[in-house]
Amino acid sequence: MNSKGLKAAVFAASTLLASALMTGGAAQAAPDAPAAGSTVSHAQVESQASLEAYWTPERMKNAKPANSINSQGWADQGRTIMPKGGAEKVVKAPQNKPSLRAASEAPVSHIGKVFFTLGGQNYVCSANSVGSNNQNTVATAGHCTHDLSAGWATKFVFVPGYQNGNSPYGMWSATSLHSTSEWVSRNDISYDGAFAVVAPLNGRTLAATVGASNIGFNMARNLTYKAYGYPAASPFNGESLKSCYGTASRDNLGGTQSQGIPCDMTGGSSGGPWFVGSGSGGTQNSVNSFGYTSQKNVMYGPYFGSSIQQAYTSASNR
Repeated sequence: MNSKGLKAAVFAASTLLASALMTGGAAQAAPDAPAAGSTVSHAQVESQASLEAYWTPERMKNAKPANSINSQGWADQGRTIMPKGGAEKVVKAPQNKPSLRAASEAPVSHIGKVFFTLGGQNYVCSANSVGSNNQNTVATAGHCTHDLSAGWATKFVFVPGYQNGNSPYGMWSATSLHSTSEWVSRNDISYDGAFAVVAPLNGRTLAATVGASNIGFNMARNLTYKAYGYPAASPFNGESLKSCYGTASRDNLGGTQSQGIPCDMTGGSSGGPWFVGSGSGGTQNSVNSFGYTSQKNVMYGPYFGSSIQQAYTSASNR
């Protein structure tokens, strides 16, 4: 990436915008890091019973945004959870005028929240059930599954249809997490995609219980999307589903491969799905990922190309 010192705000795990420095040139992977374009997977070992006991309503309510993890000194680099104007020169990217604020939505059975633990702290993101060979696959953001400093998430569960503390379809425990080598080895924001495989619940698959979205890769750019998530930072509280709608545009600030849409969702919406078209019944083609401190009300999502597709295939066949 060639960001020329611009600070990007990563929608870290539960917080939409934790600003990140995109330094010039891609960081070199460690000698034992996976090859670029490969998929990295991690098994989850917690039982359904132990996770249900751990994730009490109080713990879910108090789960924090992941920008507080301080990965690679994020706080020291001036990252923020909200897209505020900064000292950098703002290059205006072509975009629709945002319809603010994010619209309120009725619960959608296949969209929900994911809760997990990193470094002994509880965090929350948004996610979506997607069609797969195993019918138990959940799409979210890479930073909702792995952090360079803290490692892989544990105690990872998906709560579809979440609304005001209610879990109408139960809590689904992850058996494995899958992300791109570009994200796991160097947190490359252009590849901020991941998938979780969950165990069947009460003898039924996730897709049979809540439904599953079509998912697309290597599609055209500059499509029109409707994005969903559970923003938690003010003025939202994370207890209900919200959405944004608009035509995607290229990243003219940091030079990433991601695309931006007009949106003012805040922390908690990370990992929420982007659907092609104007509703939740379309093909998922990205997730809520990051934004810039110098560009208000624009949210970026990774381009679903071959690397993220490989992560999906790994999860789908698990």
